[in-house]
Amino acid sequence: MKALANPLRLRILRLCIDEALTNQQLSERLGRDPGTILFHVRVLERAGFLRAEEPRRGKRGASERPYRITGKSWTLRTRPDAGHSAAVLEAVRDEVVEAGDDAVLAMVRLGVRLNASDRLELRRRIRELGDEFAARDDPNGEAAGLLLLAHRRRARQ
Repeated sequence: MKALANPLRLRILRLCIDEALTNQQLSERLGRDPGTILFHVRVLERAGFLRAEEPRRGKRGASERPYRITGKSWTLRTRPDAGHSAAVLEAVRDEVVEAGDDAVLAMVRLGVRLNASDRLELRRRIRELGDEFAARDDPNGEAAGLLLLAHRRRARQ
């Protein structure tokens, strides 16, 4: 979980879903220093979330190593802490801003009060919805991200 508690690492994983990218390509897409990106790539690789592919020749003829996700992060079912949740929200925020004004396909934001039974049902249905759409992944479809989140609100004082 420590490896996934950083928004930049989460963005690196998201970028390496559809294609293997080199450190330089990641650096350009994320607007970050290549040294910073390499540090985070190595953390993800050591934790088993990224794997290096065979080196290839870059634009200037230098050997570059592309990285692709392993899929390990897709199967994790953990209870994230506040720090991890904040990293996910920051990464999604950056992805939405980067994608532009028409990035959001659908959104619902509510403030409700739920009893224990309703909270359990909501959690179950969110997991089911995520699993359902993960199973529908179409390599020829439009790339989309999905964040389903239910959170506690601070109670009135």
